[in-house]
Amino acid sequence: MLRNRKTITILALLIFTAAGNIATKPPGDEKESYKNLKVLAKDISEDDMERIMYRINKDLGVTCLHCHIPGKDTTELRVDFASDEKKEKRVARDMLKMTMKLNKKYFNTIIDKKITVQPTIWCRTCHRGFPRPNRR
Repeated sequence: MLRNRKTITILALLIFTAAGNIATKPPGDEKESYKNLKVLAKDISEDDMERIMYRINKDLGVTCLHCHIPGKDTTELRVDFASDEKKEKRVARDMLKMTMKLNKKYFNTIIDKKITVQPTIWCRTCHRGFPRPNRR
């Protein structure tokens, strides 16, 4: 009797595990792409995007909500990253383009759209941890 219970329990666990594996898609399959990217690469990985955004946040001393608006659905705590509603996001795009051009022109450093190369001129160069550049 005890042996039957163990067998049934093990089989049930195996079935639930198999069903869970079938129900979830493997990592990398049908990758959800970012929407409304105009400066960064359209096929940028989640790790690269987080690395870049974290660096910008740190260099400007801000959070995501500095450039992005909260999502319209108030039941979830989400940010609408695709929206261009905030002026700060539009300015940030221009700043990214500017730093890429400056790095290429003055330092012969070509910054790809995934920003895999360490730029010489970057947000920290002028901002130094503040949302507005230091104007001394």
